[in-house]
Amino acid sequence: MPDATQPFPVIDAHTHLFPPDVHLRRAHYCSRDRWFGELYADPKAAIADAAALVASMDGAGIAHSIACGWPWRDLGLCREHNDFMAEAATAGGGRISWLAIVPPDVKGAAAEIERCFTLGAAGIGELNADAQEFSWEETTRLTEAMRVCIDAARPALIHTSEPVGHRYPGKGEATPARLIPFLAAFPDLKVVAAHWGGGLPFYELMPEVAEVTKNVVYDSAASTYLYRFDIFPAVAGIVGADRVLFASDYPLLSQDRFRQRVLRAGIAAANLPAIMGGNAARVFNLSLDSCEGRS
Repeated sequence: MPDATQPFPVIDAHTHLFPPDVHLRRAHYCSRDRWFGELYADPKAAIADAAALVASMDGAGIAHSIACGWPWRDLGLCREHNDFMAEAATAGGGRISWLAIVPPDVKGAAAEIERCFTLGAAGIGELNADAQEFSWEETTRLTEAMRVCIDAARPALIHTSEPVGHRYPGKGEATPARLIPFLAAFPDLKVVAAHWGGGLPFYELMPEVAEVTKNVVYDSAASTYLYRFDIFPAVAGIVGADRVLFASDYPLLSQDRFRQRVLRAGIAAANLPAIMGGNAARVFNLSLDSCEGRS
């Protein structure tokens, strides 16, 4: 059950949900989508639905979760997944918000984003250039889709990766150098850079980088596989605690175990309410009042 002693609501800013058909016919989807096949051909790779996420949240003392689908290259698959996400949010009893997924460079992407915002999507993502075969640097091909988000004041969650360090399934090549042209092209877009922005916050010590990252916040998804957990106070010290989001990447990681590790990471007590939930509420336009009593 939720931890009633937690003095602030906890929001997990990065989780994943899949339709039942993807779980039942995993091999079929592996054959349809190259990136999905690379990460989910192993039957041990966890696939979660809304009921599993809510149960996990109850066990971890988490009030609310932001759910992503999968970065399919095919717009038709994206539409199907988006319809499921809208249904999953309803099934989650108000505890799940969802992000729409589109391949942002294809015809029809902007219309699909608009449709999903009408259905209640809190933003878009997790956009993945490697999976969806587009380039962050070819910004004109992304303008129409990003303009919809800017006009609606809703964020784009983007997959990022480190230019150094170990290789792992799903890492990709969305490194800070490739993201800078995109961020410069859309200064008014709210961006959530997943996985600590591939190290981008450390480059914010450079004034010219900090100038184009003003609207970027960083989520902690998959930290266990990437960094020591003292990255939390380190990044907060560089960019400010108001730009760090608690995010597990569930079901890749256990929400309960991840939350406990983050609370032991040396974050200043005054910054915990913001990092653990307040920042996500602001970025995704959630009401913290609706989350009270669920953490």
